[in-house]
Amino acid sequence: MMRNRALSAVTAAMIWALAGCGGGTSDDTEAAWYRPAVETSWEIQLTGPLNTSYPAQLYDVDLFNTAPETIASLKERGVRVVCYFSAGSYEEWRSDAGLFPSSVLGEALAGWPGERWLDIRSETVRSIMAARMDLAAQKGCDGIDPDNVDGYTQATGFALTAEDQLAYNTFLADEAHKRGLAVGLKNDLGQVAALVDRFDFSINEECHAYNECDYLMPFIERGKPVFNIEYNVPQSAQETLCADAKIRNFRTLIMPDNLDGSFRISCDD
Repeated sequence: MMRNRALSAVTAAMIWALAGCGGGTSDDTEAAWYRPAVETSWEIQLTGPLNTSYPAQLYDVDLFNTAPETIASLKERGVRVVCYFSAGSYEEWRSDAGLFPSSVLGEALAGWPGERWLDIRSETVRSIMAARMDLAAQKGCDGIDPDNVDGYTQATGFALTAEDQLAYNTFLADEAHKRGLAVGLKNDLGQVAALVDRFDFSINEECHAYNECDYLMPFIERGKPVFNIEYNVPQSAQETLCADAKIRNFRTLIMPDNLDGSFRISCDD
């Protein structure tokens, strides 16, 4: 892992410069990291001008598009900040997109133009993701939300196995913690039991809609929050959905599917 870590330091400087944020890399020493409580209220917004007016204890924001000053402003009022990036897919619009060799780019993600699955077995992919975690630490993020970490269940164009995914997701968790960052497991329901002790929280999309919420209960049983998003739920179904979320002690939000901050319905309000 030390070889990957050294390579990531160089790559991190490149990403930092591309993002227009200055130089430097994070310290290698292990440190305590933020561990959100089960009852933590939250907000997630990944597109559009960031609406910081919601009364949430934790904000999940885009790593690349959120300025360090915005993160600092949130933290000044006691809000914790988790920074989102895709750990399992290539996005052609990101400032570090040129660092990915063509050999690690797989099939397109259906419905997401300009996005392709990554070969998560690649040492180059790991070094780039480690650099993104360096960037998160440098920007002042308290944690990370690495997305698309269930490629082994998808038509990626690569022969990814469950073991490949476990190894990669374990790498993400361990590298986040080395940088003093909390880390959430995004979906990947089939591997919750194997990964719950390495991750600090879960971020889930639509477990109520797909009747999958039971898979996430190991997080609650270990005192770790489940931050759940349900998209565009009709008003007639919101009461029943929220009742189930409260029984499970999930922190469930009903959100627009583009996560642009235009509306937010919290089951805890």
